Amino acid sequence: MSPESQLAARDLTVRPCTDRATWDGLVNGLGGHPLQLWGWGELKAAHHWRTERLLVSEGETVLGGAQVLYRGLPWPLKSLAYVSRGPVCAPEDAERVLAAVGRAVREAHGSVALVAEPDWEAGSAGERGLAAAGFRRTEGTILIPRTLILDLTLSEDDLMAAMSRTTRANVRKNLRGGLEFRTVATEAELDQVLAIYRETAARAGFGIHEDRYYRDIWRFLGEDSPVVAAFDGDQVVAFVWIAKSAGTAFELYGGVNAAGQKARANYGVKWAAFTAMKAAGCTRYDLNGLLNDGISDFKKQFAQHEDLLAGTWELPLSPFYPVYSTGMPIARRTLQQGRRAAKAAVRRARGAAGRARQLVQR
Repeated sequence: MSPESQLAARDLTVRPCTDRATWDGLVNGLGGHPLQLWGWGELKAAHHWRTERLLVSEGETVLGGAQVLYRGLPWPLKSLAYVSRGPVCAPEDAERVLAAVGRAVREAHGSVALVAEPDWEAGSAGERGLAAAGFRRTEGTILIPRTLILDLTLSEDDLMAAMSRTTRANVRKNLRGGLEFRTVATEAELDQVLAIYRETAARAGFGIHEDRYYRDIWRFLGEDSPVVAAFDGDQVVAFVWIAKSAGTAFELYGGVNAAGQKARANYGVKWAAFTAMKAAGCTRYDLNGLLNDGISDFKKQFAQHEDLLAGTWELPLSPFYPVYSTGMPIARRTLQQGRRAAKAAVRRARGAAGRARQLVQR
């Protein structure tokens, strides 16, 4: 951390927050992201992380905060600290808040690095604050910065007009058909959702968590994580799972079974999710990442633009940071060559980076 950043944070105090209402009030009041909500931290704490919420104040005024997740690393690295779609603060306060959080993490935990993936646009004042606070851009992304964010302040007609012609036709056909679109309300309906997600993952070839992880999202986030589904009678045929704060809806997962594919229910359920989040008061709907794959091609049918967020940034906090940063590129290259080769490379780098990045992505 640079002397300038330390000076910028000198007059700020950092203290833990242990009250859910206080924390979620801060996140929602400052336009924070749902991955900074208390419930998301509880989820992660139940699945291999330690969670800490830090309030950053200037005198009696709370400027912002950060929900920090910690994963243990082998000696001498201690831990990696991660802020997912945070911190929560006004972009103009970013440098001071980030510097204060970094100082607190270093002093309390001795973490090797603090990784931040904020919910700020590339080129914004918030991104400039990251650099000013001593953070370094890294290519080891966890959440994809290239994404598609819908403006839910637009009318439904304008949102519909931004879609491709074929997409509009499929949505309208769904709305006229026999499917019902509503929020999942029972454990039995959630069981159907999880079965569809397993089917979707097997068909598309991507990895998923065990069912317990998703049930814990349902449990810990509650109303902040609605599942919008398409029903054919009492059977779920497609779904979109969302995390939401006061202003932002963030798409976590989606899936469709064979019956839903035949009915093109994945179009209608997407529209149902947009309109449900608009009705809930959200002003932004983030479709959560664009890659060069079929799922991303499907997402891009719903608008005529793309968005680019600030990406992944790291703040070195330990004299052992070079060990961690040197090992990361080695591990990333070998991960593509198989798990056994990856483990060998990670051992050569003292086990630091590859395991750290794998742990962060869980």
